[in-house]
Amino acid sequence: MNPAEWIMRAARVTPDAPALFRGEALVADYAGFARATAGVAAGLRGAHGLERGERVAIFMTNRTEYLEALYGVWHAGLVAVPINAKLHPKEAGFILRDSDAKLVLASEDVGTPLAALGLADIEIVMVGTPFDRLKAAAPMPAPASIGADDLIWLFYTSGTTGRPKGVMLSAGNLAAMAFGYLADVSPVERRDATLYAAPMSHGAGLYSLMFAIAGARHVCPESGGFEPTEIAGLAPKIGRVSMFAAPTMIHRLVAHMRKTGGTGEGIDTIVYGGGPMHLADIVDAVEVMGDRFVQIYGQGECPMAISVLPREIVSDRAHAEWRARAGSVGYAQAVSRIRIVGPDGRVLPTGEIGEIEVAGPAVMKGYWRNEKATRETLVDGWLRTGDMGALDESGMLALHDRSKDVIISGGANIYPREVEEALLHHSDVDEVAVVGRPHPDWGEEVVACVVTVEGRALDEAALDAHCRGMIARFKRPKAYLALPRLPKNNYGKVVKTELRALVADAGARSG
Repeated sequence: MNPAEWIMRAARVTPDAPALFRGEALVADYAGFARATAGVAAGLRGAHGLERGERVAIFMTNRTEYLEALYGVWHAGLVAVPINAKLHPKEAGFILRDSDAKLVLASEDVGTPLAALGLADIEIVMVGTPFDRLKAAAPMPAPASIGADDLIWLFYTSGTTGRPKGVMLSAGNLAAMAFGYLADVSPVERRDATLYAAPMSHGAGLYSLMFAIAGARHVCPESGGFEPTEIAGLAPKIGRVSMFAAPTMIHRLVAHMRKTGGTGEGIDTIVYGGGPMHLADIVDAVEVMGDRFVQIYGQGECPMAISVLPREIVSDRAHAEWRARAGSVGYAQAVSRIRIVGPDGRVLPTGEIGEIEVAGPAVMKGYWRNEKATRETLVDGWLRTGDMGALDESGMLALHDRSKDVIISGGANIYPREVEEALLHHSDVDEVAVVGRPHPDWGEEVVACVVTVEGRALDEAALDAHCRGMIARFKRPKAYLALPRLPKNNYGKVVKTELRALVADAGARSG
């Protein structure tokens, strides 16, 4: 199924239904949205001579044109290559070269620096007059026929440990993700709206699919990004808003609501994922904003579709095991199977920590032009996630850490997330990330990088005493490093490679 079919269907059934918004302002109804995507498709295939299956990059800050470009690429039977607008032009240039993209649809703010690289063999079509001319082409009558196994989304991983790899996602992969959302996360009706506050090149953009299926509203904030004040003011005016947010975004939004006395009026659902949500943070979020939160766990290789923690479990405080349940990432989505394996590939018993593997129709086709990485990651139909976790008897998945982030001290495995959870229960701690550093006797020792609450100083003795009351002594940090902020990548994830370098340079004090 070509996702552009859903736009065309909505245009036939409810042509006057509102589709695209910039803030409160209506930009296009579904008839206009469909006309734009069909025009983009015709221009790409006609004036620019692109052939079925060729790659078209989208390098834009969040805006309604992003959706016109994305569904236009799919309408034409081409492959979308989303590039995070926060990337450096040279990083974007690598993705363009590696994907062999023929053309880039770009917003001027990021497209102009990209053009300065002199990519003579790659066309750049800027938002504005060039893009308007493209979508004004005589519309391509019907979306190209696309099979379930056809590549339509070539997503590049964040590349924090080396060059990013191109994840090949098919039409079937994305359809499975969308249907998994509708089955497990939240149903979507025509009167609903999705708000694009996170990068549309990532999960937020993929979540447009469910709202396209329903013929619902798509809202881009005027700021083009995540601004808590803007969201708090816009949501009540739009109503029935759903959005995807990284845990760091929720942390900021909740802080704003607490400061202003807001409760999240107008927001129906906030789906969080993309990084670990600590228990203390989600408990605080529910206390301030109520029953609005759903957690998903996924990866670029299985986008947004590994597990789900529904709102009734996120918000439940009556269950005897509510802390463990709320601190987990939930159970397998309807479209996925999960298992835990040891280093030898053997499936581990309930409760044992090992590598998380997932299988199902949302799992990627493989890595773009990288057979070695594909063979290492896809084994007998199972995706090796590189994440460590454990399943309990009810099938709830406790996510620990990336396998490379596990700290081995004196032969014992220490999972940073467990230490972080303990520290976040201290009232002085605003954010924290735990890493290991080399130790001559123990192999590694635990170092906590702490951002304190504004106006409070780092009190190592108090934090050490706090940890001794919550976790085993061997797990507690042996050193603390105070930081004004944690280093994060373009998706809001803490970059632990940078933290390790900071720890090494700073010579953190012994605890």
